[in-house]
Amino acid sequence: MRTGIWIPEYDTPEIWHSEISRRSFFKYGVSSFLGLVAMQHFGSSGYAQLDQVIPRAKQCIVMFMSGGPSQLDTFDPKDPSEKNSGPFKAIPTSVNGIEISEHLPNVAEQAHHLSIIRSMVSREGNHERARYLLHTGYAPGGAVRHPTLGSLTSYYLDDDESQLPACVNISSPTYSGGFLGAAHDPFVVNDPTKEVDDIKYPELMDSKRFSERLKMLRNLEKDFIANRSGVGTETHEAIYKKADELINSPKIKAFELDEEPIEVKQAYGMNRFGQGCLMARRLIESGVKFVEITLDGWDTHENNFERTKELLDVVDPAYAMLIKDLSERDLLDETIVLWLGEFGRTPKINMNDGRDHHPNGWSAVIAGGGVRGGQVVGSTNEDGSKVVSAPVGVPDLFASLCFALGIDYQEENMSRSGRPIRVVNDGSVVEELFV
Repeated sequence: MRTGIWIPEYDTPEIWHSEISRRSFFKYGVSSFLGLVAMQHFGSSGYAQLDQVIPRAKQCIVMFMSGGPSQLDTFDPKDPSEKNSGPFKAIPTSVNGIEISEHLPNVAEQAHHLSIIRSMVSREGNHERARYLLHTGYAPGGAVRHPTLGSLTSYYLDDDESQLPACVNISSPTYSGGFLGAAHDPFVVNDPTKEVDDIKYPELMDSKRFSERLKMLRNLEKDFIANRSGVGTETHEAIYKKADELINSPKIKAFELDEEPIEVKQAYGMNRFGQGCLMARRLIESGVKFVEITLDGWDTHENNFERTKELLDVVDPAYAMLIKDLSERDLLDETIVLWLGEFGRTPKINMNDGRDHHPNGWSAVIAGGGVRGGQVVGSTNEDGSKVVSAPVGVPDLFASLCFALGIDYQEENMSRSGRPIRVVNDGSVVEELFV
């Protein structure tokens, strides 16, 4: 059984606070009660295993491959004798028995850090619907706008004293904080190879003039705010406060890649994705809780193999260097690093030498944050057309990520219509990732 519940060590002074939120209840725990509930609801074996795991992740980096990468040409290569295996060869990795694509040689050297899930399943084969699902854990539908994983991380883990945004999207789709509010929307960096927009004062503006303008704005809004208190007003004030803190913070240098030696920048790759991964490392190092970097172009209905090779030539150095860099800086143990797209691609090669959408049996890769590396979770059959062991749904993946980050994935938050919405819908933790 996959599902369990985490009960961390707690400090007694805060647990007896007169107003204990559900988040605090989960964070600090009442071990005897929750232990009994977990034992009854999940079964003793699953609980006993996961109860030994103390989540270590404090932050998360997602590398999102927009368009859906082919699992057969990346992390789930097949026997070359199979008709639709394609021309790419499989190569050994740093872990005996695990092979991946020949076009990921640097990533192969970091395989001892990786947990490769080869059994991802989903019902969503449409790009937009699948992207929404892989960002929120929920299929789109109705009027509810669900928060993204980054927004959830911001909501649960952000340090109110931090001067940097909790959630940053680099070259990524701008999904919002949903019903958690605009305060948890991502800060967007459109192009990491260029100067970041909106983090410096406008021309002819200095801190004193900006401060005076903020005071004037607060005076103008004072009566309006007094009569219209609520989440929207609080969010509005919080955003202005955060923006002012960001502009004036010395931590803003985390966005400035010129601070890095040229050889480090070259090692990541002198392109938007490579420099985005380098910026992600710098941001995480400076206290940002969630960073997503997107690489587009994986919708390879035509000319799959040439296009995939070009994309992997970009991914390989950046991905490997990010893992290596985090590890050498003692950050990997507390940083979840996730690689995935919205679905995979068909084993069958179409008449245009391409592969089509395939949501039933694709790959995602996790490293760091207490996840056990050097392993493969689940498998597909000989030609990769279907999952034959340990299927992992998107809600299971989200439950596992939340578990690693110490977020209660069963907690409910209220939508704007007053409807309770669970952090993760019907997902359960993938135990193999942790034990």
